[in-house]
Amino acid sequence: MSSERGVAELMVECLENEGVTHVFGIPGEENIHLVQALASSTIQYVLVRHEQAASFMAEVYGRLTGAAGVCSSTLGPGAINMLLGVADATTNSTPVVALSAQVGLDRSFKESHQSVDLVAMFDPVTKWSALVPTPGAVPEMIRKAFKLAQTERPGAVYLAVPEDVEKAPAAPGAAPLAVNIPRSDEPSPSQLERAATVLRDARNPVVLAGHGAARAGAGAALRRFAEELGVAVATTFNGKGVFPDDHPQALGAVGFMRHDYVNFGFDEADVIVAVGYELQEFDPVRINPLGDKKIIHIHRFPAEVDVHYQVEVGLQSDIPRTLEALADAVGRCFNCDASGSRIRAMLEEELTRGAADDSFPLTPARIVADTRAALDRDDIVLVDTGALKMWMARLYPTFEPNTCLISNGLSTMAWTVPGGIAAKIARPHSRVLVATGDGGFMMNSQEIETALRERIPFVILIWVDDEYGLIKWKMDLELGAAYDITFGNPDFVAYAESFGARGYRISAAEELLPTLQRALADDTVSVIACPVDYAANLQLTDALGELDESLS
Repeated sequence: MSSERGVAELMVECLENEGVTHVFGIPGEENIHLVQALASSTIQYVLVRHEQAASFMAEVYGRLTGAAGVCSSTLGPGAINMLLGVADATTNSTPVVALSAQVGLDRSFKESHQSVDLVAMFDPVTKWSALVPTPGAVPEMIRKAFKLAQTERPGAVYLAVPEDVEKAPAAPGAAPLAVNIPRSDEPSPSQLERAATVLRDARNPVVLAGHGAARAGAGAALRRFAEELGVAVATTFNGKGVFPDDHPQALGAVGFMRHDYVNFGFDEADVIVAVGYELQEFDPVRINPLGDKKIIHIHRFPAEVDVHYQVEVGLQSDIPRTLEALADAVGRCFNCDASGSRIRAMLEEELTRGAADDSFPLTPARIVADTRAALDRDDIVLVDTGALKMWMARLYPTFEPNTCLISNGLSTMAWTVPGGIAAKIARPHSRVLVATGDGGFMMNSQEIETALRERIPFVILIWVDDEYGLIKWKMDLELGAAYDITFGNPDFVAYAESFGARGYRISAAEELLPTLQRALADDTVSVIACPVDYAANLQLTDALGELDESLS
């Protein structure tokens, strides 16, 4: 075997230079040299059971650390399997670098085995998609990939490495490039004054904090801003926790499918201060239906164009520093108590009623209440897409940024089981719980084996209803009946135990909280099957629809 330094070794040196600690993936025949080089490096290769899971792991790692998560696959079908998590990362503004093998340049110009234009396939869902054409391009392209993935707006980047490039010798003297981190922009004095004028003239401003605020570490600055100006703060689903839900000026999360309590805070507002909000989180028509509210947009990049999100003043700069400077410049305090306290009280009352409901199968509110009671403030819950997402996003009180993770950009199903593994890797001292429907769970449940092999303990709570509950909810609302949404399930306890995990079955409402507490104390993977009765879905939308818009 040749001792000559190859491109694969150079690639790994570049990854180490970027601070990469884990690569999630499945090897293929065409990238065996890369996997061999990783085995001799400081980077841990996490072997998964499906490439889609690798991309979800990279996304969650990137979301929790701010550093690009890395996933890797072979060419053709392996790379295509990564596509969903890569798209999810971009729509959730999360840094990911995806690497895959590609057919050699010696046959890329003709029809050949497993050859497909991967660069073109990844292009619409990434910030940059490219083929590594020569060994000498590796240092520049990997540095560019991480720079693009991690700078605002963050997202996914894809590089395809031809098999003959991957196993070629590295160019003499080739080495990783120095990592430079762009300095955040200071807010513009003239734009600050314009925004301050809008707020001084406002009657009832409200703050909307999105995923970008959490990503920027703006929690402390946001609290100071809200307290000094006396304004209420709502978050998006993706922004939950950046403003603590037990703060007296918290409104809760906005983004439910119908007009929810939190929306009333926006109905009464004449100015919206949007902090780190991105339109893919939810449609602004929900909070500005007439397009008549003045919007102050605070983010690291300009707002998307939308008739219901026409920006009065845009501040494209460092978010914490902008909030601090704007708070100093306004010099006025509002009284947000009137509507905010009523909204908080309604949400708290709904959760309190749920906690006392002993119905079986369990009501959604009871499951949310017991989940909150079982977890500490800084523990992490990952909420899959489905009917449970609506209940968790509305009712689950969140106190710290990135402790309630929701995908609301692409709203992908089945990201949470693999995501739970990455969450525990990224934050090993936090307990991790995955809340998933039975439909989503079965799409990536094979990663239980990955977690056990890697000795990564976390809890999977399955809301069991034997159907695609969110689709049924939507069909019932819009069509008056549901079609083709039911399915069968395995014995989830036996299924978990077949992997070597622990399985629990809930057979009465009072069993859930002690079971959650026991499972969270397990030093292994635990799976809890909890039957849920979604009859409350239509009851909720009916009740919200009957609320008078004055909230009186």
